[in-house]
Amino acid sequence: MFKNRRAAGLELAKHLKEYRGEDVVILAVPRGGALVANAIREELKCQWDLIIPRKIGAPFNREIAIGAVTQDGTLLLDEEMVMYLNVSREYIEREKNSQINEIKRRMKLYIGNRPPVSIRGKRVILVDDGIATGFTIKAAIKSIQKSGAAEIVIAVPVAPNDVVEDLLEVVDKVVCLESPYPFYAVGMFYEDFHQASDREVMDLFKAQRAEG
Repeated sequence: MFKNRRAAGLELAKHLKEYRGEDVVILAVPRGGALVANAIREELKCQWDLIIPRKIGAPFNREIAIGAVTQDGTLLLDEEMVMYLNVSREYIEREKNSQINEIKRRMKLYIGNRPPVSIRGKRVILVDDGIATGFTIKAAIKSIQKSGAAEIVIAVPVAPNDVVEDLLEVVDKVVCLESPYPFYAVGMFYEDFHQASDREVMDLFKAQRAEG
């Protein structure tokens, strides 16, 4: 049980001490993941930025994920679900563009108009406050791979063991503090798991700019 996201980030940082220096970039999945990542950034003294994978929901039930997309247009589809639900490519394209527009809106809200931190040739630590199924995080991984990262490490406080094993097939390393069974929900492992706000994320980057 973690006190809050910051405490979880500080605990993760203890397991990431080898990842320091100019060749490391932390990419946080907002909103909650940014609170975890900021604590890690403070300890590792490295650059950080955001990556926002967004779920593409089924036409008649948006809670059912048929895909996920990131800000650079990287698309990951659950082809079996797409076929089972007979989802048209036109719908997928329309929803992909809609989610990309929402991602861009959020990125501008959080970090303004500055260009993203380059990750080409860098070691990337991908951080969230927890992983349930791993589907959307895989879209983020695919995007990071396309961008030419030298190494990809996933750092999360909690995730199911089967998801961790699955992710190890597509990244170099997974640092996960808790892999409980049975797994019900990420929030069960935090004393404070409030819904992180846009303002909290914005304030983290504002504070970093003030630090120089």
